[in-house]
Amino acid sequence: MDIEEAFTVVAVTFEALGAVAMIVGFAIALVLGARSLLRGDGGATAFQVLRTTIGSGILLGLEVLVAADLIRTITSKPSLEDAAILGLIVVIRTILSMSIQIEIEGVLPWRRALTTSGGQMLAEAVARDRAKSRSADVG
Repeated sequence: MDIEEAFTVVAVTFEALGAVAMIVGFAIALVLGARSLLRGDGGATAFQVLRTTIGSGILLGLEVLVAADLIRTITSKPSLEDAAILGLIVVIRTILSMSIQIEIEGVLPWRRALTTSGGQMLAEAVARDRAKSRSADVG
């Protein structure tokens, strides 16, 4: 077995792990959603648990699949067509990942820091500084 065949096996293994991550994530989501529903948390809470957990499983699977694509492309004979296909796949999976992450967290990734306690404190400090500078400009 040469090195290219070995890396092909590694890439296929990563692809299988990505699919398994999504399947296991779905199964865990069903269990957690059912548990939340049976606990009496309400249908809305159970749905949110189900949705968040499925989204997390899909995100993990997509990240592993991108790694598999990268391994497959960098270890194969280089061609412009392979690079273009990899670029397209990575762009599509990145857009999917970002949209799923936005659905799960309800906030854009670059605005996430403002929703954490440290980010909220920073935003409040910036707002106070702006208010002070406005009042100094007026006065």
